[in-house]
Amino acid sequence: MKLLDGPAMELGAGDVVVFPNGDNHMLGGTPQFGPVSMTPEDLTKLISRGKITPIRGGGDGAATEIVCGFFACDRRLSAPILGGLPRMLRVSLGDDPAAQWLRSSVHFSVVETAQPGAGAETLLTKLSELLFVETIRRYIKDLPDSQTGWLAGLRNPHVAKVLALVHGRPEQPWTVEELAREVGLSRTVLAERFMHYLGQPPIQYLTKWRLSLAADRLRDGGTSIGRVAEHVGYDSEASFTRAFKRQFGLPPAAWRRREARGPATAAAI
Repeated sequence: MKLLDGPAMELGAGDVVVFPNGDNHMLGGTPQFGPVSMTPEDLTKLISRGKITPIRGGGDGAATEIVCGFFACDRRLSAPILGGLPRMLRVSLGDDPAAQWLRSSVHFSVVETAQPGAGAETLLTKLSELLFVETIRRYIKDLPDSQTGWLAGLRNPHVAKVLALVHGRPEQPWTVEELAREVGLSRTVLAERFMHYLGQPPIQYLTKWRLSLAADRLRDGGTSIGRVAEHVGYDSEASFTRAFKRQFGLPPAAWRRREARGPATAAAI
């Protein structure tokens, strides 16, 4: 398997491959078989009444079975995770006993897709989410000690706790002092550690996250701008409007009207 502009990567049984930004790629076995292009129209034809029709190709020899799927997500809200991943990510489940439940889940999802029962859609969605989460967990575990970024920061207990606080309670009027007290560090040490991994101060990160949440809620269209501002931690609509315009280039009302005319920005995983 390879990206169109990258080197080939050999895959083995139990490997999970993720394309965080949906990059075009090629998959093949022996060199004598050339690539076959699949256009979006071709892929659409494979979907019939909610089922995915298997694709078969190649020549003689032992068959290799590959299970494919995708997630759609809001690019703004997913930016911290997607921005920390390579264009092509491989994690090997192999013979790891701890991954047995994942391999069983994949086999179960194939059976359930072929013969769906009651609640199949919900069940398959949750299984897919679990597989993705476990893949990211294993990727984080294997990162080198020198790695920085959002995902690497999750391995540092103090940075990880700050991220949990900010994401869990974005509406709270956090200060660096309060965050440092919550995680048991001095303000200076926390700021340095957060900057090392995330490349920005904690409050700047908090502001960007609040505005990403606000953009997501504004797109829904059912909440007033004042309520959105309150929901993400601004005590006045005016201060929220100024911050939103700095981040997105438009005031909230104008941004909402523009977004209502087009689909939400999404990333395929």
